[in-house]
Amino acid sequence: MRHVAPTGAGPVALSQANQTPPESSDEVTRRWHEFAPSKQAVIDRLLQDQYMLCCYSELRADLYGLGYHIEHIENKSQNPQRTFDWSNLAASALSSDEGLPKLASYRAAIPGKVEVNFGGHAREKQNQVDTVQFVSIRDPQCASYFAYLSNGEMGPNLNRSLADQARAEYTIRLLNLNSPYLVTLRRNLWDELDALLAQHLDKGWSIEHLCQGEMTPHGRHTAPHYLPALNSFFSLTRQFFGPVAEQTLRQYAPGLV
Repeated sequence: MRHVAPTGAGPVALSQANQTPPESSDEVTRRWHEFAPSKQAVIDRLLQDQYMLCCYSELRADLYGLGYHIEHIENKSQNPQRTFDWSNLAASALSSDEGLPKLASYRAAIPGKVEVNFGGHAREKQNQVDTVQFVSIRDPQCASYFAYLSNGEMGPNLNRSLADQARAEYTIRLLNLNSPYLVTLRRNLWDELDALLAQHLDKGWSIEHLCQGEMTPHGRHTAPHYLPALNSFFSLTRQFFGPVAEQTLRQYAPGLV
């Protein structure tokens, strides 16, 4: 999970809707449905700030045919007045028409009752959220709460306090960030990075250039838009390369430090 700070005031339609915030759950349901024609413009702006990464999982959902939806960091049901609040919105993986059906098919192939939906569509995130325990993407230090393992799993950073580790564990569970779908993709990425690193060391190639290629933004065309994009699981890659990653980011992408 990486820090995401909203820029600007959001699309005009959103600002206009937020002039009279909803007061009840019934009003939220009606007005959010009526806002549907303007949602894609909101998602495009959010993805620009997020470099095309899901706000929670850091997955490039567009590359996996999962789509995105507008996520309310503080749930609409808990705080209806923040439904159209630009600072409360983010783009999370899994659209209703693409991502959810695709993961349903993935889930059907797994024995037992396993929750695969993640991020804003995780079952627990859609229920009551403890906002004190939850590690928010708006926290500039949010990335430091988590650690990534070579087996693809995500856990708390053991260098943080026990209280902070508990917050990390709560957030991982709430968002189902160890969904078997994500764990498999992260394990594959770790193995790929491991192989690339070994190859570069064996041939005497530049690790800095490898890191630059893996961690700096590149363009992604979505007519009529051009969006800066990062590879999936930016924070995992940053942890994998360690000090070399920090040096590379300071030199080539200081805005990501």
